[in-house]
Amino acid sequence: MLPINETMGQYSELFMLLAAGTYTVAFIAFAWDLAKSSKTLRAVDLKAAELSGAAAARVPVAAGVGASSSSAAGAVDRADGDVAGPVGRAERPTSSVAGGSAGNAAGIGQTADGAMRYSAERRAPARVAVALTVLGAAIHAAGVITRAIGAGRVPWGNMYEFLTTGAFVAVAVFLLVLVRRDLRFLGTFVVGLAIIMLVAASVAYWTPVGHLVPALQSYWLIIHVSIAVLSSALFTLTFAMSALQLVQTHRQKTIAAGGADKLGFMRLVPSALSLENLSYRINAIAFVGWTFTLMFGAIWAEKAWGRFWGWDTKEVWTFVIWVVYAGYLHARATRGWTGTRAAWLSIVGYLCVVFNFTIVNQFFNGLHSYSGL
Repeated sequence: MLPINETMGQYSELFMLLAAGTYTVAFIAFAWDLAKSSKTLRAVDLKAAELSGAAAARVPVAAGVGASSSSAAGAVDRADGDVAGPVGRAERPTSSVAGGSAGNAAGIGQTADGAMRYSAERRAPARVAVALTVLGAAIHAAGVITRAIGAGRVPWGNMYEFLTTGAFVAVAVFLLVLVRRDLRFLGTFVVGLAIIMLVAASVAYWTPVGHLVPALQSYWLIIHVSIAVLSSALFTLTFAMSALQLVQTHRQKTIAAGGADKLGFMRLVPSALSLENLSYRINAIAFVGWTFTLMFGAIWAEKAWGRFWGWDTKEVWTFVIWVVYAGYLHARATRGWTGTRAAWLSIVGYLCVVFNFTIVNQFFNGLHSYSGL
């Protein structure tokens, strides 16, 4: 057993503080991107409406004048194509958010490209936010690594370490997905949750660097907890998507009913159906990981306590999470539970994850009561 290096532990806490500060600035930049894009899209809509109205007013004057009539009609077409776009195209998701919004002068339910690919549009605040998130993740990684060096082991032996490592993995997964898909609209959610986790770790669950309790001194800690952390990070992404799905569904229904679009920033977000489909795929992957978490936990329990299952509170809630997500996947795939019902079930599953790693660890006594509190 390696000796404790308290100096490295102090460096780790400093890195965590710097990472939280960097994430906070990135969060503001992501929020700024949504707000700025919302104002820009509204301005484009107003401009398109003005041009369309002016062009429509010129048509009756030019009517019946032969070549002049054709010129006027061409002007209207050019105005619609350059500023507003064809009506038919405007009703389809486009890869250019600004162009898509301009394509619908009335702002009828425009959303981002369902494929979630990057467009040619350059959103400076979003680029700054991603750069800051990458910087924050690098600092965060330094904090996790120095904690591991200070403790001489993997850094997830208590609630403080689990939260700090879990927050890093959630941000890292988000950044990896950004390489292939434009999920910058999730930035405020993911980075915001990472900030909450770091603050909670430092304020409510801080634990000085130290050795593991005997029950955790096993190679199964690396296997079991690493998969649990990765699965939880994926569940964090789907939670954010499901929450946005509910908001987007409400927005689309409001607009379909003739109401005003009061959530202009949601045009940067894909349609509710696109969010639901991607969330379902990621939840399926995370569910497989959680299944292995449950299985490896049972094997570790047999090695440590001589039984695979003992109805300990932590074990029960790990199984409850598995049941909820299994029900979600089954209901959506075979029972037609789509739309808001699927979104709510995904959110309930994530709330169970949060309950398991906070309330159960803190207030329920059992064989897993080694959170360092």
